[in-house]
Amino acid sequence: MIKHKDHFHGSDLEKIQSIYGIDKDEIISFSANVNPLGISPLLRATLAQKLDAITTYPDREYTSLRTCIAEYCGTEPGNVIVGNGSTELISLFIQIEHPKKALVIGPTYSEYEREIALGGGTTLYYPLREKDSFRLDLEHFLAQLNESIDLLVICNPNNPTSSCITRAEMRHILDACKQHDIYVMVDETYVEFADHMDEISSVPLTHYYNNIIILRGTSKFFAAPGLRLGYAVTGNHDLIKAVNTRKNPWTINSLAVIAGETMFADNDYIAATKKLISTERTRICQIFKEHPDFKVYEPSGNFMLVRILRDDLTSQDLFDRAIREKMMIRDCSTFPFLDNKYIRICFMNPTDNDRLLRCLLPDVHS
Repeated sequence: MIKHKDHFHGSDLEKIQSIYGIDKDEIISFSANVNPLGISPLLRATLAQKLDAITTYPDREYTSLRTCIAEYCGTEPGNVIVGNGSTELISLFIQIEHPKKALVIGPTYSEYEREIALGGGTTLYYPLREKDSFRLDLEHFLAQLNESIDLLVICNPNNPTSSCITRAEMRHILDACKQHDIYVMVDETYVEFADHMDEISSVPLTHYYNNIIILRGTSKFFAAPGLRLGYAVTGNHDLIKAVNTRKNPWTINSLAVIAGETMFADNDYIAATKKLISTERTRICQIFKEHPDFKVYEPSGNFMLVRILRDDLTSQDLFDRAIREKMMIRDCSTFPFLDNKYIRICFMNPTDNDRLLRCLLPDVHS
């Protein structure tokens, strides 16, 4: 198990406020990876009109919500499980599968390892390599798989590297895992931000493989982390039955159900989000690529990993510089396999992005 250092999470604004003496409401978070558009106007109006929904229990089967999610993802309602955020589903899945040894592709989100450890399992890491621009070397990776591994965890696109594994590559991984009796958990939290989402998402593979479960949520793309609405897609109906048997009824409240039914069908908001992120991702990446002090790794998500090339500059230096101007970036020195030369920046609206550029690249952006 890798020891994780303390760090400021995108939601730790109270902690930042206390240490730096900055009003948390004035901080622009380039660390939380949340859609800068905020919740959709349609969602805001719909929830305001339907507050009385909290006077009744939701349908414990969540039939309408699962149907909306299935239409949004391109699957069948029977393949969808809903939960109180994707975190609940990760926990339930690991409780059911109870892996003794899990392999995680890293550096990545630390919650996977925590849940595996709570279930009594051990986590091994397969490190993505800087020399490969943090893209998976598929042939080398497949050679590491063996019967001692019960579970493979993949974040795709990965956080914090923003690199991705294509669906074609995922097929090879699933085939190899099938041979070694390894179950695959794929976290697609950031896949909706990708320009080439149709080449990345593994949802279509759930029609052919029963050793995969895909997790998604509404915290990032739909800017609703407080809603606590997550979902999973799998073609393994024995697993679905086991999850539904184990999880508590009504873990999703009535307003979250209405929100889900609204947001997954809000095509204007979805299109506007994709356009904004795609445009700003291209623009901001290009500016950093042209600067001699930084190296950028090609991003697929709504954030990018940046390596600091200057010897006299660290990730903590840039974090301090930004936070004193009421902007929060991610110091990536706390991630396994990264050091104090890496930062992560998510893409916000153009005005805020320009403000951050003036802070981090004062010599070229004024």
